[in-house]
Amino acid sequence: CNVSSIEYINTFACQIITILINHKDKPKRSDKTLQAIQRVGQAVNLAVGRFVTVGEAIANENRELKEEMSIACIEAKRAGEIIAQLTDVANLDHPESDGRITIFTDKTGVVKAARLLLSSVTKVLVLADRIVIKQIIASRNKVLATMEQLEKVSSFQEFVQIFSQFGNEMVEFAHLTGDRQNDLKDEKKKARMAAARAVLEKCTMMLLTASKTCLRHPDCESARLNKEGVFHRMRSALEQVIEIVTDSRPSGENAMAPISIYSSIKEFKNKVEGLRENLYFLSKENLSTMLELILEHTEDFTDSAYTSHEHRERILELSKQAKMELEQLVSVWMQAQSQKTKDVTEDLEVAILKTCQCMNELKRELHHAATSLTADLLRYHADHVVLKALKMTGVEGNLEAVAEYSCKLSEQKEQLVETCRLLRHVSGTEPLEITCIHAEDTFQVTGPQIISAAETLTLHPSSKIAKENLDVFCEAWESQLSDMSLLLREIHDVFEGRRGEKRAYLSLPRPGKHNANLKALKPVKLDTEEQAKLGKLGLELNLLTSDVESETEKWEDQENEIVRHGQSISSMAHSIYLFTRGEGLLKATQDLFHQVEVIYTEKIMIKDDDKPLLLLEIDKLIPVCQQLQITAKTTVQGKNATFTKVRFKTFFRTDDLKTNTLKGTKQVQKERWESTGNTDRQSQVNIKIVK
Repeated sequence: CNVSSIEYINTFACQIITILINHKDKPKRSDKTLQAIQRVGQAVNLAVGRFVTVGEAIANENRELKEEMSIACIEAKRAGEIIAQLTDVANLDHPESDGRITIFTDKTGVVKAARLLLSSVTKVLVLADRIVIKQIIASRNKVLATMEQLEKVSSFQEFVQIFSQFGNEMVEFAHLTGDRQNDLKDEKKKARMAAARAVLEKCTMMLLTASKTCLRHPDCESARLNKEGVFHRMRSALEQVIEIVTDSRPSGENAMAPISIYSSIKEFKNKVEGLRENLYFLSKENLSTMLELILEHTEDFTDSAYTSHEHRERILELSKQAKMELEQLVSVWMQAQSQKTKDVTEDLEVAILKTCQCMNELKRELHHAATSLTADLLRYHADHVVLKALKMTGVEGNLEAVAEYSCKLSEQKEQLVETCRLLRHVSGTEPLEITCIHAEDTFQVTGPQIISAAETLTLHPSSKIAKENLDVFCEAWESQLSDMSLLLREIHDVFEGRRGEKRAYLSLPRPGKHNANLKALKPVKLDTEEQAKLGKLGLELNLLTSDVESETEKWEDQENEIVRHGQSISSMAHSIYLFTRGEGLLKATQDLFHQVEVIYTEKIMIKDDDKPLLLLEIDKLIPVCQQLQITAKTTVQGKNATFTKVRFKTFFRTDDLKTNTLKGTKQVQKERWESTGNTDRQSQVNIKIVK
């Protein structure tokens, strides 16, 4: 349905009732006021007309709800017409004197029409919502049915045909659930939906390679377990989506979510500070029980093998201090109650402040312990040494080495799972708690799947399909580590009080900064092929974003201009990736196009005085890199020649640096050749350098 029409209708109906309730009997009415009233009435009627047109179209497509929807549309249309008639007062000199019924003479009629409008619009929305839920359930059922066929296939040809159908059904399901996720108002449900859709997105490729591996090696037990794990996880994610959409839970499932320390500390502080208003609204036993629960949760930190000794000692010290502060608070509190004082005494105020301060220090220490542990762990595993070793030893068919590195991966998995649990305690918001739980589940499941895929490759070292399967699962692991970096930053932002602030590079184009050079774009609807292509590009963009983030984190000076511009462009690119998943701040295709143009304009601007110097240095760099390339490929003989070649190779210690330098230099040179004769040649070169 047209969102702007709905908002206009609802806003008008609510405001008109409020205005009429506060309306004076004989207010002053200018011609300007009368014309404004008539314009508003006509606008509401037009909005209702558009809304009803959509409702009638939905009714025609869904016969089981056609009668109810048609009645609601008729009521809405009638209410819109009544409001238009009652507000048609602009051409009347004296609205009360000519006998016509208007907004001024029949307040009751206007209120009834506004209420009828609200109720009918709400009824249409509820019916439309039921239809959307039905569409999602039907789409889920089609996906499940096709998955059952995929599990039973025995030939590659049959598998390819069925998987093609499965891909189309998954695209349809992704669009329906993406729209639903954007419509959800509950942030907790939205986070759960995002987690489930992320699982389905990543598992689709895993299902492809795992099934192919199982078909190629039907007698391999590890391949079979690998495939079954993917199917099980996808089914669980599909069920979670339906639970969110229908707002239901499986029978017997505990509705209580895990309690985090942050939420417990917040509730405890609210109770303590509430003593200022009322000394008798709770008992000392309640406060003691709440503190005991908080300190019990801190044992997750103190008992963890990965918490540093310094953090453990500090947490224990603050826990002991919190008990002492509460005892002092209870003593002063009981004394104030015995004296039957109504106002808070000075001693009680001091005790309240000390208790809250101690809890804040405990909260800060827990945050520091969890985030520092996560940062260290992500930094330590950034090179993915274990994954690379598993791939290499798997191709070699070395069973002993694969078993050894599998144990190391299991240890890494346990570290990451434990870290996710600690992060959940300090996440600060329910959506972030859910994201932590999703990360924990992902590491818990993906670790064993990587090991089973590696075992399959070890048993069949020459199998390209088995190698591809292991690569896909390793990429999922690496992707989750990148997501952990983003999660860590969001948790830190919440702790620092930056929750809800939109950084400049995350926002849409702002008036006066970017909009001046942006062309007005017409809404564009992409077909299925274009949408699939856009999704693939989005994934590639997300991988590049992760690379940029990991590089910028290595800089000591985070305020450096290059770092800030890099982070700005990276974050805008990430928002484009989220758009391809139906998430984030970009809501429409036009927003996407605007964001792309903003990225183009957010390049590092080089001062005019520096341009000649930069071009001069580029001229020096090109022949040096060409000489390096020629020397590296030339076969040498003799002591001096060998020394020269080694010296060049040592200068560029890694193949990546050499390759990137040559690529960049060639690209700049190409741009300069292509831009010969262009008056803005230097600007083009500068843009290409940034790219």
